[in-house]
Amino acid sequence: MEKARTVGIGMDYSSTSKAALRWAAENLIGEGDRIILIQVQPPNADHTRKQLFEGTGSPLVPLAEFREINFSKQYGLTYDPEVLDILDTVSRTKGQAEVVAKVYWGDPREKLIDAVEDLKLDSLVMGSRGLGAIKRVLLGSVSNYVVTNAPCPVTVVKGSKP
Repeated sequence: MEKARTVGIGMDYSSTSKAALRWAAENLIGEGDRIILIQVQPPNADHTRKQLFEGTGSPLVPLAEFREINFSKQYGLTYDPEVLDILDTVSRTKGQAEVVAKVYWGDPREKLIDAVEDLKLDSLVMGSRGLGAIKRVLLGSVSNYVVTNAPCPVTVVKGSKP
């Protein structure tokens, strides 16, 4: 039997991050794996737990807790029934895969790299906004930065074209 892995999913609740979650659920997550939904809030976001955990990120929040709207709001987690449904299905069908969430505050590029190291991720999956070449040069690409700098394999899932 293979060793259980820890897989991070970068989640901003966009259609591409949801596509990345679906892709990971269908193609990557195995029996007993640990899935960590990683959400990065802007540094100016104001949530009740931010002052406690701004430097290190929130504690790991179990699926049962971030399913509750009031609890998830304390950490700035977005309540999204579609994401919760995907996670519930993965948890039930993939040999009791463990699902947790963690919130960081700051620049998504830096915080996703921090998450890989802090959480000792075996793999990271994230969506791509599909910026054109000019916008990517001007704004920078989070996915490009993470692929270049992460010390673990990174899978970037592109969204479908409108």
